[in-house]
Order: sequence, then structure tokens, then C-alpha cells
Amino acid sequence: MMTENEVWEYLEEIAKSGSILGLASMRELMNELSNVQDSLRFIHVAGTNGKGSVCAMISLILQQAGLRVGKYTSPAVFDRMEQYQVNGENMILPEFVAVISKVRDACERIVAKGGKQPTVFEVETAAAFVYFYKQKCQVVVLETGMGGETDATNIIRNPLVSVLTSISMDHMKFLGNDLVQIARMKAGIIKEGCPVTAARPPQEEVRRLIEDICEKKHAPLSYSEVGRVQNVRYQRKGNEIRQCFTYSVGMVDGVLSPQIQDRLWNEQEEFELSMLGSYQVENAVCAIETMRILVKSGFYISEKAVRTGLLQACWEGRFSVLCQNPLFIMDGAHNADAAKKLCQTLKRGFTNWKIIYIIGVLADKEHDRMLRIMLPLAWRVYTVTPQSPRAMDGQVLAAEAGKYHGQVSYCQTVKEAVERAVSDAAPEKLDKSTFSDAGNEGVMILAFGSLSYLGELREVVKEKL
Repeated sequence: MMTENEVWEYLEEIAKSGSILGLASMRELMNELSNVQDSLRFIHVAGTNGKGSVCAMISLILQQAGLRVGKYTSPAVFDRMEQYQVNGENMILPEFVAVISKVRDACERIVAKGGKQPTVFEVETAAAFVYFYKQKCQVVVLETGMGGETDATNIIRNPLVSVLTSISMDHMKFLGNDLVQIARMKAGIIKEGCPVTAARPPQEEVRRLIEDICEKKHAPLSYSEVGRVQNVRYQRKGNEIRQCFTYSVGMVDGVLSPQIQDRLWNEQEEFELSMLGSYQVENAVCAIETMRILVKSGFYISEKAVRTGLLQACWEGRFSVLCQNPLFIMDGAHNADAAKKLCQTLKRGFTNWKIIYIIGVLADKEHDRMLRIMLPLAWRVYTVTPQSPRAMDGQVLAAEAGKYHGQVSYCQTVKEAVERAVSDAAPEKLDKSTFSDAGNEGVMILAFGSLSYLGELREVVKEKL
């Protein structure tokens, strides 16, 4: 078995080969590992935005229902071990070393026979399958890495449910240059005869594509009906801000109903989320509808499990509150669609606030569209350069942002950006007459963009505040 240092060196070395889409290599690797994934039951989640949040919600609900639940997400935001969870607990480092060693041995056997070294994502995904098999997980919530059809996770067969969250333009270099091409790749996780839950796409051509694929594969399709949501609002509970909404979910004797009947839809149920972004309501509805399909398949999921799971679910980096005074929030909005949803959140609950932005993005993202969407709501803006080979230089970003806003400054480090933003938010520097009745909560610091710098930002905020 490898040492911890050898594991990190190994992963770093094979990461140099980059990403290779396709399942041939993954099939060969899992054959060497006895195809342990075939012994597991999966909920498979693909989409552009909302995947991580939906996975978190589904996992927590299933845990509250008494199941042993594995969850695999990527990429890691703050800790490599967070990608592999069983009942909400991260894999511990010795277990990680053990499973990576086992997968490395399988890779070496493949190479010895003349095959190609699997990519780092294939190795990490294989490690997840091995780990969840060893942990005897009853259900695994599995997030695709990129795309769907040719993603390494798509080696699985017969998922309990295939889930499609919202689909928008992203990873165009790999997935296609228009929304239909991207949707076709995402919908590649749909399997013959396996039920599908999907966030209803606003584009008719994308809906038609998903419906046609489901029809051809005899896969029952259920859209999550966000239109049935009412009374969305933010509400203080003690020191916490929660997002509340009502939804016609359909309960019979305290249990989620597998069949939607008109009389059930008249019963409005109240739900609370710890996750704040307005888009989290859409994600919650997607999770609820996924649970309904599981109930139809024979799972027992109570009303209490749904409520508690949704309330407890958290996904750091998605409108996460890092500090209450000043209110400091981070969000991994990294493309135009996510920026629109983040903008909706601000317009819904924070119209009377002065908002200071910290922004860092990757060069291959739709940064100009993001800036045009977000900057009208900003008071002041600070830009940074994420620690990534794909990062957009913060100075270049500042110049771009300067086209749309008059108070933009480049910061050489994340620490500098945090310090300047916190200084701006100091009560003595604020003109309270501009805040209506907002009081000391009249200013917010919002850091968004690439997840690659949010881990560092979180640590800086912890240290400073």
C-alpha cells in the first residue's frame, strides 16, 4: 500500500494527462476491480447548476429515512475527502490511501497488459465505488463530473433515478457549442426503463430533446414543478436566516405520496431551507420529486424525513453565510445561468442592502455576461486571481468590470480583498440614511465566481472575523 505522500504524488502525476471523455477506460478499470459498482444502487445526478445542492438534499433526506447513504461529488471545494461521504461524514485519510492504493494496483495491471493509464477522475471515481461498496451503502448519490453520457460515473447501470438539474451553457469545449448539444450530453445518463426527474427546462427545444430521449428509452419522466411553489421568503430564526416556502407536495398519513392526485396538490406544505439562494427552492423541489419516485419504488420516506433533510442540507460555496457581522456570503456562481439565479436571490431578499463584491473567475467562463448581469447590484467591486492554471488575471477582470461599474479595484491577494471589503463594511464608514430600516445589516459582502478560490477565502474570513 502507498504512503500518504505517494498517493498525492500519484494523483498529481496522472492529473497531468487531463480529461479524456469516454467510458472504455473506465470499463476496463472497473473490470479489474470486480465491477463492484454493479452491487450498489444509485441516484445519478447531472446538470449544469444545482447538482451539488440537489445531491446534498437527497442525501440528507435519505439519511433521515434511516438509510446508509454514500455521496460522491466533484470537484472538491475545500477538502479532497469531502468528495467521498457516508451519512454525511467525510472519508478519513487512511481509508483514502487504502482505496487509491487498490485502484492504483488495478491501473498498473492495465498498463502492464498494454492498456492506457486511466485519468485522475476515473481513478477517483473508481475509488468512490470501491469505498461505498466496502462501506455497505444502501444508496449512493452520484454526481457527474462533467457532462453525462461520456462521464466516468456513467458506467453505472439501472439507477434508481436519473436526475437532471438545470442545464445551461458550460464546458463548451467538451460538451458542445449550443444548449441542445449540451443537454444531449447531460441526458446521456438516462438509462433504459429507469425513471427520470428533471428541472423543467424553459427552452422548448431542450424539453423536446429530454422527452424524446425518455420516450425512446421507455424511461418515465417527471418534471419538478417549481411553478407550484408559493410564498418564498427569508425569515430569521434566532441567529440564522432561513429560506421558507410552501409547496403542494402531497402527503398521505405523514408519508410522501407516490401518486400525484388533484386533491393532494391542494394541500400546501411548509418547508424551510438553511441554504439561502432563491435557486435552492428549485433544487429542493427537484429533491422532493426524486423522493416521490423512490416511494413509488418501495422506499418509505416520511414527511419528517423530507422536512428535516431539506433543513439540514448544506452545500458550502452555494450562498453560504461565512459571517453574520458583517454579513459575508460566498457563492460558486461561475457561469451566466448561475449569475442570473444569484441576481434573482439578491433582488428577492436584499434590495435594501449595499453589496460589496469579491470576484474571481476562470478564463474559459462567460465572464462578460456574468459581469453584465451582476454588476448593476454592486456598491463596490474587488477582483482577484484564483489559484488555477485556468484563472483569468484579476487585473484583466477589473478592466472588464470597469466597463459596467465605476467602483472596481484589483487586489493582489484574496486576503487583501477580504480586508478591504470588511473595512468598507465597517459601521462608521456607512451612511445609514441610505439604508431604509436595514440597521447594521444594511451591508453585505458577497464573494462569487470560481470555486477554486473560495476555499482560500473561507480560511481568510475565519482568521479575520
